[in-house]
Amino acid sequence: MRRMLKSPWPEAIIMILVVVLTYTALATIGVVVEAPEGGMATGVVVGWLFGFFILSLVIALLGVLGGIGGGVMFTPVMLAFTPVDSLIIRGTGLIVAMFSGLISTGPFMRSGLSNMRVSVFLCCAFAIGAFSGAQGAILVAEHMGDTGEGLVRMTLGVILFCLALYFIFGGKKIEWPQIDKSDKLTEVLKLRQPFYEPSLNKIVDYGLHRSAWAFLAIIGVGLLSGFFGLGAGWAIVPAQNLVMGVPLKVAAANSGVLLGMGDCIAVWPYIMMGAIIPIFAAPWLVGQVLGGLLGAIVLIRVKAGFVRYLLIGFMLFSCWGLVTRGLAGLGVIQPVPHWLTGIIFVAIFSWVIFNVVKMLRETD
Repeated sequence: MRRMLKSPWPEAIIMILVVVLTYTALATIGVVVEAPEGGMATGVVVGWLFGFFILSLVIALLGVLGGIGGGVMFTPVMLAFTPVDSLIIRGTGLIVAMFSGLISTGPFMRSGLSNMRVSVFLCCAFAIGAFSGAQGAILVAEHMGDTGEGLVRMTLGVILFCLALYFIFGGKKIEWPQIDKSDKLTEVLKLRQPFYEPSLNKIVDYGLHRSAWAFLAIIGVGLLSGFFGLGAGWAIVPAQNLVMGVPLKVAAANSGVLLGMGDCIAVWPYIMMGAIIPIFAAPWLVGQVLGGLLGAIVLIRVKAGFVRYLLIGFMLFSCWGLVTRGLAGLGVIQPVPHWLTGIIFVAIFSWVIFNVVKMLRETD
């Protein structure tokens, strides 16, 4: 009982009660109030919003287990399989990524795992790139219309396919990069910050280098994040680890801080454009909080490697939806029939099940 009184349980309980009361009130209104002529019935709206909440909870759960941000799955899935305007989806995707980062910032800062100096340094780069990318997204939507929509979907499909290949073949991640000498910029800005590592039971003091190149790399990551509305944790972590030499655990902690701070800036062009609709965004935010908490609990008992194949399956299937809808929007092909999409779904997830079973056998 005492454990339930400690954070984050009270907040989670309050959010669950708010969700129950909100959807009960909306459902009651839907029964009493008639929909305007030509408008969507309130009951249908409630159904969509509740579906968004459940989907957000699942995305957050899989994101935590697979080690990626919720925005990486939210934006492609929504663009590929819903008729919602892409600006609304991308703006909401940034809010989802921002909220995920803000939730994790407190624990990372309190534990000393996150390097505040590196986070602030790279946040400047991420904010510049993300804000510029968001402005670019609005310009494309205003001046290119349906053609821009098609190109955005196709480009995001290609990016998602590359990300799926990264998860399949992976490259080896370096847990503790060996940096013999820090560069001058690192020394001038005093970016090094020791931290206590429980698994080693000692204070770790790590070196950093190529800070300027890391700054430029994070600008590029920010451009992708702002333009497509993606959470950029999947790119921020490798950029820090491989370019700058930040230890992997520190890079992952810094990533949450960067998303929390940087996407606050990137979302403003979408807000000014009117692309952020509170009633649409709210279910996604609550789902991210509860799904992230549930994912953290499940992660203790389940190996994340099993779930990675599920993530790969979702990414490949979303890639199919994005590319085909993009080509159809550009007039290159006719809309893909549902039966063909069903066959692709069965084929992809048959491969997923085969690999999960193979992994379980190897584990045994």
